[in-house]
Amino acid sequence: MSFHVAAFYQFTAMPDCAVLHEPLRQFCADLGLTGTLLLAPEGINGTLAGTAAAIDALEGELTGGTLFGGRLGRLELKRSTAAVMPFGRLKVRVKREIVALGDPAIDPARGVGSYVDPADWNALLATPDLVLIDARNAFEIAMGSFPDFVRRQLDPRRDSQVAMFCTGGIRCEKASAYLLSQGFETVYHLKGGILAYLEQVPAAESRWSGDCFVFDGRVALGPGLVERPGAVRGQREGQSDA
Repeated sequence: MSFHVAAFYQFTAMPDCAVLHEPLRQFCADLGLTGTLLLAPEGINGTLAGTAAAIDALEGELTGGTLFGGRLGRLELKRSTAAVMPFGRLKVRVKREIVALGDPAIDPARGVGSYVDPADWNALLATPDLVLIDARNAFEIAMGSFPDFVRRQLDPRRDSQVAMFCTGGIRCEKASAYLLSQGFETVYHLKGGILAYLEQVPAAESRWSGDCFVFDGRVALGPGLVERPGAVRGQREGQSDA
């Protein structure tokens, strides 16, 4: 038996996130889902696993059910599979942010950079003088906070075109909103993140090297979002070769 995994997010006004916490937790528990789901005033972010029928029911509730009343019509959701259940339990939490940036004035629901479809990403990488930023966790740990990195390393007068990628797209949404607020005019980000790129771009055309770390028991995924059971935790993330 294989399990289905749904990774999803959307930035949208959710002032009632605390009220939604228990009904959503109970809904997921009744479906036998495991994983982590975050609610915050700025939106929702989660990765949950269960049977195919349970993930279908979850997607239906998020996008068309009564809990969210149609607020998640632009939900970014990607599905993959796992040979064994990748999470040990269900965790539903209310947080101040679904992606920690530390600047409450940044609201991706009001505007983000330009989305680039995975099929067009390779062509974008050939742009002269393009600044390419890996916005994932390891990058943030190495460089400090993202705003600090921008202040130290980037200049909107010099860096005229900035492109970013991250695991599922969510960090780039918020980071691109921040860059726009700092005066950067041309900001791109990979729609759906590395996961969408691995899913949609044929391996023969891929510019991706290595595996993509995921935050569950599978550790890493490769082209076609296939599990990479030989991946070693610690050799966490592949890199773009651009």
